[in-house]
Amino acid sequence: MANLLDSYPSPGRNNQSSIINGVSRRHFLKFCAAITASLGLPLSTTQLLAQTIEKTRRTPVIWLHFQECTGCTESLLRATHPTIEHLILDLISLDYNETLNTGSGHQAEKALYQSIEENTGKFILIVEGSIPVKENGIYCKIGDRTALDILRDIGPKAAAVVAIGSCASWGGVQSAEPNPTGATPVNKILTIPVINLPGCPASPYNLLSTVLYYLTLKKLPKLDDFGRPVFAYGRLIHEHCERRPHFDSGRFANEYGDDGHRRGWCLYKIGCKGPETFGNCSTQRFGDVGNATWPVGTGHPCYGCTEEGVGFNKPLHQQASVFPFTPPASYPNINDDKGSGVSVGAAALVGAMAGGAIGAGVKISHSLKKADEETATEQNKENNQEAL
Repeated sequence: MANLLDSYPSPGRNNQSSIINGVSRRHFLKFCAAITASLGLPLSTTQLLAQTIEKTRRTPVIWLHFQECTGCTESLLRATHPTIEHLILDLISLDYNETLNTGSGHQAEKALYQSIEENTGKFILIVEGSIPVKENGIYCKIGDRTALDILRDIGPKAAAVVAIGSCASWGGVQSAEPNPTGATPVNKILTIPVINLPGCPASPYNLLSTVLYYLTLKKLPKLDDFGRPVFAYGRLIHEHCERRPHFDSGRFANEYGDDGHRRGWCLYKIGCKGPETFGNCSTQRFGDVGNATWPVGTGHPCYGCTEEGVGFNKPLHQQASVFPFTPPASYPNINDDKGSGVSVGAAALVGAMAGGAIGAGVKISHSLKKADEETATEQNKENNQEAL
């Protein structure tokens, strides 16, 4: 990283100490390197990304709100790298967003269509919320036009379309049965490619990374079969969850407030949908305020908001379909002495093999066993003291 910072010149500036708009050169390049890493691109791409941000005319962005709770915009307001003001004043030109507009009514509508006219084929369209299609879309109207009519009019004129949040990506909570308004995702309304960034709310960093990828490489990031960027939705949450070692060793919370729940054990048995949900919630945290920024970090099961047919469809505490295997109904006592029944190492090894991480599983098993032994010793001491 140091070599990269030293080798990337900026004409007429001191590379290490210059401050522009409150951001130092070094901090700016660290930001670019972090974005490059999150996209899974070579470190050498950092220079290209930095040049794109510095030299490219700010790309116009039009942000439409339809059937939603504005949670995705609210999460964007709480982003810290970059902050919202840095994003909309330095990186992009946010020409229209009903939540953030300074104007309203006819003034706001004029700004919207003026931007479309001046930037046809050049702007990025971001859609937040599902589109009702029943009864010709009368359940959502803006400026006396239905959401359906607005999207069909503006969508084909954009250079790229991003559906942010679960509502825009696959229908969200509005599309749950009986779906009275006919809530429909953006990709089923438009015939052009749509990038889906599901989540309730979606991570603002996934949005920023997608936009910068497009601006830098002049193409869309690699998408999965559901139109989601692979860099953000390419792995199950279960695979990189901080509670995964407990799953492999058969340590589960059975109900809220029990000993396993208080000690941070796996939440699978109380309905965690991490084993069937793809996303980067556990690795790309919201707002940089610690672990308690996603459900599992607070002790609540993941409810699968990024997956169509899971979030808002499966009962909250229904056990997930585990990929690639379903754990047994019971496990050996992890505190059994060596030689009594199935050993801890054997039980953990089976889980690790099914998860595709044999060596890591064995190591985790030993660590957990040691922790259990230490905990049991402490509890015995406490019990003895209480008895005395």
